[in-house]
Amino acid sequence: MTDLTIAIATPEQAEALVPTLAEILIDCVEGEASIGFMLPLAREEAEAFWRGVAARVAEGTVLLHVAYLDGRPVGTVLLSPESRSNQPHRADVQKLMVHRRGRNLGIASGLMAALEESARASGRIVLCLDTATGSSAERLYEGLGWQKAGVIPRYALWPQGGYCDTTLFWKDLDR
Repeated sequence: MTDLTIAIATPEQAEALVPTLAEILIDCVEGEASIGFMLPLAREEAEAFWRGVAARVAEGTVLLHVAYLDGRPVGTVLLSPESRSNQPHRADVQKLMVHRRGRNLGIASGLMAALEESARASGRIVLCLDTATGSSAERLYEGLGWQKAGVIPRYALWPQGGYCDTTLFWKDLDR
């Protein structure tokens, strides 16, 4: 039996997790996830990304949710609250990632449930995200009750090259 826990990282934890989170990022990109990086993804680039996230955690501008499987980090998702004064109720969801060794165990769903709980607790009730059209993530979001806003053709590139359409989603946590 496996033990899954999900926690919001403190600034110190976020910094300490940089090497491990870089491994998760590299694994996801190698698994063809369209999450903003191209193949081959160098460890230095992956670590630089997570150091930037750790800095945002320290600034209080993002919440880093980390899933631990048997005490080992295996997935992440970011809640990025909108800072504009006319959108104090909104946040963006970014970088849902689960290492391939943790797939099909409910980790992504668990991360999203934890993220929605922390969003509600901070008064962020309208959430937005984007994902690769036709991906398993798109099916996950639909299954979790997210509403499709539309598709942008050729929005990004797949990690191995070639255009990738992107589906925009939203969810109102009060509905």
